[in-house]
Amino acid sequence: MKTDMFSSLKVMHGAALSTALSVAASVVIAAAFAAPVDAFAASATAPAKSAKAGKKSSKKAAAEKVSSKSSKAVQAAAKDDDEPRTVSKKRRVSYTVNGRHHSVVRRVAYEPRQPSVGTAFGLHETPDALMLRSSVAYVVDQNTSESLFDKNSRAVVPIASITKLMTAMVVLDSKSAMTEQIEVTDEDRDYEKNTGSRLSVGSVLSREDMLHIALMASENRAAAALSRYFPGGRPAFMAAMNAKAKSLGMSDTHFENPTGLTSQNVSSARDLVKMVNAAYQYPMIRKFSTDRSYDVYTGKRTIAYNSTNALVRNSSWDIGLQKTGFINEAGECLVMQATIHDRPMIMVLLDSSGKYSRFADAQRLRTWIDNGGEQRITSADANGAGT
Repeated sequence: MKTDMFSSLKVMHGAALSTALSVAASVVIAAAFAAPVDAFAASATAPAKSAKAGKKSSKKAAAEKVSSKSSKAVQAAAKDDDEPRTVSKKRRVSYTVNGRHHSVVRRVAYEPRQPSVGTAFGLHETPDALMLRSSVAYVVDQNTSESLFDKNSRAVVPIASITKLMTAMVVLDSKSAMTEQIEVTDEDRDYEKNTGSRLSVGSVLSREDMLHIALMASENRAAAALSRYFPGGRPAFMAAMNAKAKSLGMSDTHFENPTGLTSQNVSSARDLVKMVNAAYQYPMIRKFSTDRSYDVYTGKRTIAYNSTNALVRNSSWDIGLQKTGFINEAGECLVMQATIHDRPMIMVLLDSSGKYSRFADAQRLRTWIDNGGEQRITSADANGAGT
């Protein structure tokens, strides 16, 4: 009789255990689908014993990790030029239940990026005949300074990495040895936007290589390091940048750092025409800014860089100088010297609303010129003072 009772209890115990495991598995699966994506990644790598012993604290730690990663993702959106501007994307995540591996594709939402200064001040509402996505557009004949297309050319807005053209001119004006070796340090990190860089701290390149990748690939730490090795250091470099702007008659322009990773670096399209024309007089700036790709050896590894401007790889364009730029406050920016129908021109496009729209706008302007377009003055303040 005892044996029968024991067998019955054993069966009941087994049934209860099976039910408990089934309920627990359901709870885990439901929690997995409801939890943020990075929580899955965190739980997948956590030891089984730790997950069972401290389930509540693990969830809290995972949530904090997700919050931290989301913050970094938003900050990374401010990185110049070649970073993706997506507000959401799909990611495959994995989790384990009762020893069985599962995976699911979920959409991860990021915070929308902040509006540009041009958007905040309504510059995008200015109509133009070509329906450009850039809130500022200015095209002039380089030889005669004749204005061919003008949209908000007097507006003073952030210019992001267009800054590096001035950085390059100041470096070359210093007559410092281009073979001198320059090391990247913590002082060259971006502490304002918290963007990353392919140049790790401790990387060593020649001044020439630093200038090359700063112009062609908009490498921010290279530009920062160049300013630090200037006679008198970075403060003297910034003074030289603003003095150079003043000497060129750039009355709407001010620089706060050598990279452009600040909204305090501002200018107008009219001033930038002057800067592009001045930079065009430096053969090294012309060569480096229009190069398609370049490899550098940092003392640790070789890094392959590519141009941030897709148009330099387009054989139908004859580009003599170019520079791209991007931060949230500035939008997508592009300046170029290009020859169209044997006519050298300077083209400025600021605060474009999409990653590729600045290049599309440049093509629209070129097509309009190809078709013999007449002068277009569509600026809201064409005859007024600058903002």
